[in-house]
Amino acid sequence: MTLPIFFGCAFIAFGPALALFLFTVVRDPLRVIILVAGAFFWLVSLLFSSLVWFIGMKASDPNDKALRSGLLIFGVVFSVLLQELFRFLYYKLLRKANEGLVALSDNGLSPISIQQMAYVAGLGFGIMSGAFSMINILVEALGPGTVGMFGDSHLYFLTSAFMTMVLTLLHTFWGVLFFHGCETRRWWELVIVILLHLIVSGLTFLNPVYVASLVPAYLILVTTGGWAYYISGGSNKNLRRFLMCLRGDTSHTVGS
Repeated sequence: MTLPIFFGCAFIAFGPALALFLFTVVRDPLRVIILVAGAFFWLVSLLFSSLVWFIGMKASDPNDKALRSGLLIFGVVFSVLLQELFRFLYYKLLRKANEGLVALSDNGLSPISIQQMAYVAGLGFGIMSGAFSMINILVEALGPGTVGMFGDSHLYFLTSAFMTMVLTLLHTFWGVLFFHGCETRRWWELVIVILLHLIVSGLTFLNPVYVASLVPAYLILVTTGGWAYYISGGSNKNLRRFLMCLRGDTSHTVGS
């Protein structure tokens, strides 16, 4: 029973990100480099957050539960802010790299646009974030025990997988919005990304009331995804053509 749980949760958590990687990134070496570098930047932000968390825990009284709770909230807020700071630093690095690519190209054009860089960089952030959020849970899912034996929720593994999927996709959308805000000097877009990141991270404090954390997170995912789609050049016309194309293929298959 533990093996199906492991693979089921793994595919839920990383299936969409894996599909995006295989269909939009893996064939382009430049995109792969940007994705790996983005994952590295997120990893560095985690390292600094862990150092601050470690120092705070060692310096605090282990018997003071109120202080420990305050440190937990501070740690989440600090980690989110640090992740967004490193996202900004990565944007600056990619902007410089893009200028170099333009200078080296024969036609004066970059082989990759800023929008594509934002998407791939956000996906790198999301994959690494999801890996660190879910890897220990997946290891525990292999057994030999299982959750729920002492009155805990049996949905722990499943809800953790769905929350990891949300965070992975949100980091991708946030990357698009963040880079767009930097490019257009719309700093309020950066503020919205940071606030949404704080809100989604704060929703995890509502667990084990999983409905209270998952439903708002998915609403934010749909809203943010639609926003990222339109600022990347998407339109209702393109979406309608896509849906009509699918329907056309289906009707053709049925008719034949």
